[in-house]
Amino acid sequence: MAGDVAEGKPAVPELKHDAIGFLDALVIGLNSTSPAYSLAAAIGPIVALAGIYAPGIMLASFVPMLLIATAFYYLNRVDQDCGTTFSWVTRAMGPWAGWLGGWAIFMTGVLVIGSLADVAVRFGFLTVGLDSWANSEPVRQTFTVLVVLVMTAICVLGTEMSAHLQNVLILAQVFFLLLFAGVAIYRVYAGTSSLDGIEPQLAWLNPFGAGGAALTGGLLLGVFIYWGWESAVNLTEEVKDSASAPGKAGLWSTVILLVTYLSVGIAVVGYAGTRFLAENAGEEESVFATLAHEVMGGWDWVVLLAVSTSALASTQTTIIPASRTALSMGRRHAFPERLAHIHPRFLTPEISTWLVAAIAIAWYLVVNAISENALFDSITALSLLIAFYYALTGVACAVYYRRHLLESVHNFLFIGLGPVVGAVLLTWLLAESIVDMSDPANSYSGESWFGLGPPLVIGIGIALLGVIVMIYWRIRHGLFWQERRSVADPTLVHGKPRKSRRPANGQGGGA
Repeated sequence: MAGDVAEGKPAVPELKHDAIGFLDALVIGLNSTSPAYSLAAAIGPIVALAGIYAPGIMLASFVPMLLIATAFYYLNRVDQDCGTTFSWVTRAMGPWAGWLGGWAIFMTGVLVIGSLADVAVRFGFLTVGLDSWANSEPVRQTFTVLVVLVMTAICVLGTEMSAHLQNVLILAQVFFLLLFAGVAIYRVYAGTSSLDGIEPQLAWLNPFGAGGAALTGGLLLGVFIYWGWESAVNLTEEVKDSASAPGKAGLWSTVILLVTYLSVGIAVVGYAGTRFLAENAGEEESVFATLAHEVMGGWDWVVLLAVSTSALASTQTTIIPASRTALSMGRRHAFPERLAHIHPRFLTPEISTWLVAAIAIAWYLVVNAISENALFDSITALSLLIAFYYALTGVACAVYYRRHLLESVHNFLFIGLGPVVGAVLLTWLLAESIVDMSDPANSYSGESWFGLGPPLVIGIGIALLGVIVMIYWRIRHGLFWQERRSVADPTLVHGKPRKSRRPANGQGGGA
């Protein structure tokens, strides 16, 4: 960038520096996971698999997430790039692997944004008693598209505005969830549970209590409920103290999520027992609406509102990693350069943000036109992409720091071994997911596509499309593929991380 100025060229526009602080990034990381919605969607299936040991499954799922969050923290210390996995994997493992990592992040956003907005609309209608609107597909889809457009506009108008809205939404969400959990636990010990109440026990935290098969299946669901915390790191170029605050926000997000999930999970299992949850596991988030009425009575709207605000917040924050990744890929010539355009007034990635919204809306409407089950199957395919790019990031951390891993026990354990173990666990879960999804009976629709389950076909299709686009772009524009592998800059590893921005040419630390 300095070279451009020296040659008399205009400076490359950048995202707004110091737009938000650590707490704002933490809130965005939390909201990206959509805690209330994730619990609503996953608690039934997890209990169906693990019974009373469902809280233990949630605890076990936290382990690979924490290890990968550690990788994000250390990689962000030496490269504050909003493309996160894309940038880091490119530097550590080369442009081919980096491009695929960026593609996976971009596509996860596209796949899930419409579904999140749909849940926000559905539960919003249920909250105010408009059940007929919630059950009307034309009405719900119309409002879903409007929600996506409004959330996208807020993202474009500024990171500060986005953060202010997220602060309000997380306060409402956490308050309502904890209120629900508190009332449920009180009624269990008071003996007034309307279902098969069970007093909570410490043994419920044992993830191996339900057996190996239940642990494997539960972990696949558990990874999904923790996914999204890294949105805090995608804002690294816009956060104060960008070298450390975003990574810390990601780490603390996973810890706070663990406490929230365990609290609500124990309360739900304690109040409802395992039979009710297992029998209604296929109802997804609807089971939470039923539980809300059972626990809260006439005050069930507070839980419905929590799920609605959770999905609404996540709709907005899920746009962030996809748009920032597209921005990073655009300015490194891995995507069309137009996607690197930054709004001159709001200093946000205007074009890439609207592109994410447009593709997400199109995907939502097209897949919904096929069937609602097809939409659910496309969301199930997310676990493949999530496990892939998380695992890739874990490996990239060890590779990028490879010259420093033996300098201390700390480096070996937290920068090398931990992220690699997290990557191995996620790779194992990826393989298990592929086996599970290959059976059509395990899909929402129960249909067979080419002899396989629809989620696996969708996942393979997205991967193949990515490879095709990557090869096409390599042939058409080969500048990005001239980048070479590098290692972490020793001055950044050993010294206090400086507040730096990604160089305009995209080159990394010393080779």
